[in-house]
Amino acid sequence: MKDFTQFDEYELNEADIDKVLNYLKIVDPDNATPENAIDFLEYYQSLFHEAGHITRDEDLEKLYNEFTKKQSRDNKA
Repeated sequence: MKDFTQFDEYELNEADIDKVLNYLKIVDPDNATPENAIDFLEYYQSLFHEAGHITRDEDLEKLYNEFTKKQSRDNKA
């Protein structure tokens, strides 16, 4: 079984910045800049890092259930 307590730290990269920048161009063109894309990625990186330290099992279960529902909807589309 995989040890989920060991993982590589996420590092910002050009591909992710480009993806977010393209997304921002669609949803918020006035603020679609590389700087805002980086800020967005760093913001969510910090949220997920923090959540990993404080989230209870019940919270993780709820997040995972929401994720699987989204995956199911996306696969039907």
